[in-house]
Amino acid sequence: MKFHHLLFLAFIAVFASCKQEGKVHHYIKFDKTNDLYNFLKWSPDHRFPLISAHRGGPMPGFPENCIETFENATTYNPMVIEFDIAYSKDSVMVIMHDDQLDRTSTGKGNIGNYTYEELKAFNLKDDDGQETNFKIPTLDSVLSWSKGKVLLTIDLKRGVSYAKVIEKVRQYHVESNSIIITYTANQAKEVHQLAPELMISASVQKKSELKRLNSLGIPNNRIVAFVGVSAPDKELYQYLHDKGITTILGTMGNIDKSSIANPVKNVYYHLVNNGADILSSDNIAQAAEQLDKFRYNKKLSSPHVN
Repeated sequence: MKFHHLLFLAFIAVFASCKQEGKVHHYIKFDKTNDLYNFLKWSPDHRFPLISAHRGGPMPGFPENCIETFENATTYNPMVIEFDIAYSKDSVMVIMHDDQLDRTSTGKGNIGNYTYEELKAFNLKDDDGQETNFKIPTLDSVLSWSKGKVLLTIDLKRGVSYAKVIEKVRQYHVESNSIIITYTANQAKEVHQLAPELMISASVQKKSELKRLNSLGIPNNRIVAFVGVSAPDKELYQYLHDKGITTILGTMGNIDKSSIANPVKNVYYHLVNNGADILSSDNIAQAAEQLDKFRYNKKLSSPHVN
C-alpha cells in the first residue's frame, strides 16, 4: 500500500507540473523601438489597455519581484511588469522592493549588508510568508528574460543610479520593451538627457505637471503619464489622449480592495472605459478577466500581442 501511495503522489506531482507548464502565456513583442513608440502613442484606433503587474504580480506560491512570478503573470494576460531595483553590498543590481530582507525572503537585515553571492543563499517568501524555492533575481537576469515577452516598468529604489540602469537596458537591447519610472520632473529630465530614446513614466496628475515636463525638454512622445492612485476626471484623460499620451492608473490599494469586495461591479472594466490605459494592480486575475471582456466587446487587438 505504501508503494502505491507513493506512486500516486508522484503521479499527482507530475500531473500538476505538466498542467502548470501547459498554461498559455500571453506575450508582448516589439521588434524595434519604433514599435513601442507607436504602441504607446494613444489613438482611439489602436488602443489596447493593459495590466501592469505591481511588483510582478505576486500571489500564493509566487513571491513579489521574482522572474517565476513574472512568467506566471503572463498566463493571465499580456503584461506590463513593474519591478524594483536595489543594490547589494557589492553594487550588484538585484530585484527587491524593501530595504530589509525579512518580509520577502529568508534573509535578515538590510539588503545592502550582503554581497550578491551571499544573497543567493536566501529563498524568497510569498505575501503569506511561505518560503519558496525561488531566488532573488538580478537586473541582468530580468532584462535577459523579458525580451519578446513583456513590457517593463523599471522602478529604482533610493540610491540606485539611473545611468547604471540605462547602461544595462542598452547592454541587453531592451529599449523596445522598457519604461523607466520617475517620480519628479527633475528625475524625468535626467533620464531623458541620459537616454532620449527611452520611454519615461512620469507623474501627471494635473495639466501643469505635463507643461513642466515639456518645459524641461521632455516631449510628449516619450511620456507615459501616471495619473495617481485614484481615478482622475475624464477631462485629464481627454487632455492627455489629445496629445497622444498613454495613461497609467495605480489601482493597488483602495481600488483593488474595492474590486475584491465587489467583483460584480466590474471596477477595472469601467476604469479603462473611462480613460485609463494601463492599470497598475495587485489583483491581476480579476483585472485580467475584465480587460479581456473590455477588449472583446470593443473589438480591440494588437499585432504585438499573441
